[in-house]
Amino acid sequence: MTTTVTAQKFLARSIELATANVLTGGGPFGAVVVTADGQAFDGVNRVTATNDPTAHAEVTAIRRACSELATFDLGGATLYSSCEPCPMCLASALWARVQRVVFAADRHDAASAGFDDAVFYEYFESNQRDALMPVGRLELTDPQAPAILAPFTTWNSLESRIDY
Repeated sequence: MTTTVTAQKFLARSIELATANVLTGGGPFGAVVVTADGQAFDGVNRVTATNDPTAHAEVTAIRRACSELATFDLGGATLYSSCEPCPMCLASALWARVQRVVFAADRHDAASAGFDDAVFYEYFESNQRDALMPVGRLELTDPQAPAILAPFTTWNSLESRIDY
């Protein structure tokens, strides 16, 4: 179990990472994934450094932890972030099976510094999602087209698959 002192230490680390990242040309976000057994994996925002819009601090910390631990399942881990994770980062934490997320600054603090993700939060809360970005299913009408469920039936037929 994580103590309050330990949690504060890792949260402080995420803030230190974020500040140092700004001084080296990165975005003002830092994160630390801490596994149930206490291993810590740092990440910083690398969006502009790598031209990768998915390289948020939380995602880079999750990627590092998964890579170094050779697993895609971070069950039992806690994600500490210098700022409230955006919807993409929250989804990444869910996919990685992170047990808990702890953050320092919130989305409003980020917005006041020019990082306004409100439109993304609203997108997932709204029933009018097409206003921001149309998303929809397209039926394949060409008789030569592959069956739309072929990837899933092929997946389910493999005994060697690794479920996730």
